[in-house]
Amino acid sequence: MNSSNSMTNLAILASGSGTNAENIIIFFKDHPKINTALLVTNRSDAKAISRAKKHNVPVEVIPTKQWNNREIVLPVFDKYDIDFIALAGFLILVPSWLIEKYQEKIVNIHPALLPDFGGKGMYGRKVHEAVINEGREKSGITIHYVNEKYDKGAIIFQACCKVPEDRSPDSLAEEVHKLEYEFYPKVIESLITGSSINQAAY
Repeated sequence: MNSSNSMTNLAILASGSGTNAENIIIFFKDHPKINTALLVTNRSDAKAISRAKKHNVPVEVIPTKQWNNREIVLPVFDKYDIDFIALAGFLILVPSWLIEKYQEKIVNIHPALLPDFGGKGMYGRKVHEAVINEGREKSGITIHYVNEKYDKGAIIFQACCKVPEDRSPDSLAEEVHKLEYEFYPKVIESLITGSSINQAAY
C-alpha cells in the first residue's frame, strides 16, 4: 500500500451508470490528500467507464466470473497502489481475501436505512419499492464497511429523508440520490483523513 506517500489512492468499484462514482471523482479532483486512482467495473458496457474516462481516471474491467480469482484481481489493485476502496453501485460480493487485505478500508453505500431493506438482490429501484410497500415514512442512506455478506458490515453513517407524498419509487430515488451525492464523498474523506462529519437527520 501507499504508505510512503502522503497521498491516499482511492479505487471506486461500479457496475452500472456510475453517477455516484462520477460524483466522488469530481469531489476529489485536486484534493490535497486523496487521489481517485482507479475505477474498476465488472461490466465492459457500464456507463461508469465513460464517466471515469471523461475525468482521466484509469479504468480496469474485471469480468464477473474472474472476481473469484485472487491472482487476477489483487494485481490490479497493487498496480495502482490502492489504499482505500469505495463501492458505488457494485453488484458483486467482494471476495474475503480482498476484504482481508483492506481491513476497514472498503466501504459501500446502500439506498435505505439498514439493517432494513438490505441483502442480496436489494439494490436500486427494488429497495425504494420495498420501502414504499412497507408503508415507511422515512428512508435514506447507509454507508457501511464491507464484509463477507451483502449489506451486513458495520454501519458508519446514516442520513434520513422523508418518503415523498406521491409515494413513487422514482421520487423517493431522487431524494435518496441527493443524500448519496451530498454525503458519500464527505464520509470517504472523513474516514481517510480523520476529519469529522455531522450526522444528518431531516
